[in-house]
Amino acid sequence: MNRSLMLRGLAILAVAAVSLFSAYPLEDSVKLGLDLRGGIHLKLEVATEDALRSETEKDLDRVIAELNETGLAGATGERTGDGTFSVSGVPASRDADVRQAVDTFLQGWSYQRSGDRIDFRMTASNLNEIKNLAVVQALETIRNRVDEFGVAEPVIQRQGERRIVVQLPGVDDPERVKEIIKNTAFLEFRLVDYPMGGAAAGSPEEILSHYGGALPENLEIKVQILRDDAAQETGRLYYAVEKRATVTGRDLRNARPGLGDFNQPVVNFYLTHEGGVKFGEVTGNNVGRGLAIVLDGFVRSAPNINSRINDQGIIEGGFTQREVEDLSTVLRSGALPAGITYLEERTVGPSLGQDSIRRGLRAGLLGLGLIVLAMLVVYKLTGLNAVVALLLNIGVIFGALAYFGATLTLPGIAGIVLIIGMAVDANVLVFERIREELRKGRTVKSSIDAGFGKALSSVLDANITTLIAALFLFQFGTGPIRGFAVTLSIGILASVFTAIFVSRWIFDMLLSRRRKVDGLSI
Repeated sequence: MNRSLMLRGLAILAVAAVSLFSAYPLEDSVKLGLDLRGGIHLKLEVATEDALRSETEKDLDRVIAELNETGLAGATGERTGDGTFSVSGVPASRDADVRQAVDTFLQGWSYQRSGDRIDFRMTASNLNEIKNLAVVQALETIRNRVDEFGVAEPVIQRQGERRIVVQLPGVDDPERVKEIIKNTAFLEFRLVDYPMGGAAAGSPEEILSHYGGALPENLEIKVQILRDDAAQETGRLYYAVEKRATVTGRDLRNARPGLGDFNQPVVNFYLTHEGGVKFGEVTGNNVGRGLAIVLDGFVRSAPNINSRINDQGIIEGGFTQREVEDLSTVLRSGALPAGITYLEERTVGPSLGQDSIRRGLRAGLLGLGLIVLAMLVVYKLTGLNAVVALLLNIGVIFGALAYFGATLTLPGIAGIVLIIGMAVDANVLVFERIREELRKGRTVKSSIDAGFGKALSSVLDANITTLIAALFLFQFGTGPIRGFAVTLSIGILASVFTAIFVSRWIFDMLLSRRRKVDGLSI
C-alpha cells in the first residue's frame, strides 16, 4: 500500500471515529427540537411604546425637578405623546436655565418655545435607541426568567425589530410559563395618604369626597382586588396613594418565597444598599402611615409602618404557594421594560413527538433499504461502494449534529431522508461515466480515473447550488425551516466528501491489491 493511500485511509478512519464518538449514545448526544421532544413555541412582540412613555415621563420629572431647584417653583409639565412632553410656567428670560438642564440631563431631546410653553421632542436616534434597548432588555429578562424556571436547553432569540421567539422543550405546564414570561412585575412601594391607620375605602367616591371632590395633584387612586381560595374576585378596596414611589423593583437585590406570621405564603425581599437607605428614611419618617405595595398597578397589601425598615421586608397579599414562587422568580429576574403581546403559540405533546420520531425513522430505514437494493441491482458489486459511502454519510450527519450542538427537528429528519436519496446521485454520475469509458474499451484503472475526473464538475455544481439554497433557508427562515437547512447543509457536505473522496479511495484500495484487473462488476 502506497503512502498516499494509507494517509487517505487514516483520514477517513479519523472522520468516522470522530462522528461515532460525537454521536454515541445517539439519544443523549443529539438535541431534539420541540416537534420531536414536545414543549411550547411562542412568538412575542415587545410594546416598545411602553418604554418610550416610561422614558419620557422620567425625563419630564427630571426637567421639572431641575427647574424647581433653580427657583422656578411654578414650572409644570405633562406628557403629550410617547416621545414628547411640554413644560409650562417658564418665562422667556429663563431660557438659559432650560438650555442648561437640557444639555446636562436630556441628551437626545430637541425643544422649541411656543408662547409660554416649551415643547420637547425626542430625536429619532434617541427614539430608535430606546426601542432597541427595550427589546434587548426584554430578551435578557425573559432569558433570566426561563433560566430561573429551570427549562433545559431553551431557545430565546430576537426576530426582526421587536419580536422574540421562545422555544421551551419538555415544558408540561405552558400556561404557567406564559404567565411568568408575560408578567411585567413592576413593583412599587407608595405611601398611603387616605385612609390612615391600615383601613381602606370601599369606593373611589369615598376617597374623592374626603378631598372635596378632586384629588391633589400628587395623589392617585389605586385598587386592591380581594380574591378567595379559588382565585375568584370577592371585592375591591381603594387607597389614595402618592404618585411618586419611594422604592421600586429596581432597588431589589433578591426575593425568595417564605412564610408569614400565620404560616401564609409571602415573598421575602431584600434591597440594595442605596434602596435600603431610601427605604429606611421613608419608613423612619412615616411611622404610623400605611405603605401600599403596588405590583403592576394593583395594590397587593397596604400594611401600617410600625417602625423603621431598612433593607428587607415581606410582600403579602393572599398569595398561593405557587404564586409566591412565581412572583419571587419574576422579581429576581427584573421587571420587563415594556408590555408583551403573544402573536403565536404552538404546543406539542411528548407522545406526538415520539410518534414523529418513529415515523421519521421508519421512512429513513425504508428509503435506505430501497436505495441499497437499487444500487446493488443496477451496479452489482460496485454498488457496495456507494452503500459504504452512504452509511458513512449518515454517520457523519449525526456526528456533526451532535458535535456542533445543532437541534434535530421533524423537518431535519425530512432533510436526512432527502440526503439519503441525494447522497448516491454523485455515485450514479461517476458510475455511469465509468461504464461509458469501459464500453470504449479503456482499462479498468483508466476508466475509473476518467469517471471521477469527468463527473467532478457536475457533482460539485449540483451540490453547491443546493448548498446555496440551504444557506438562504437558514438565513431567512425560522424554527423548523432552519432545522431543515442545517441538516441539509451538513448532509450535502458529507455527500461530497463520501462520494468523491471515500468512494475513490475504495476503488484505489481494491485496485492496489491486484496487479492486473481485467474487469469490473458494474
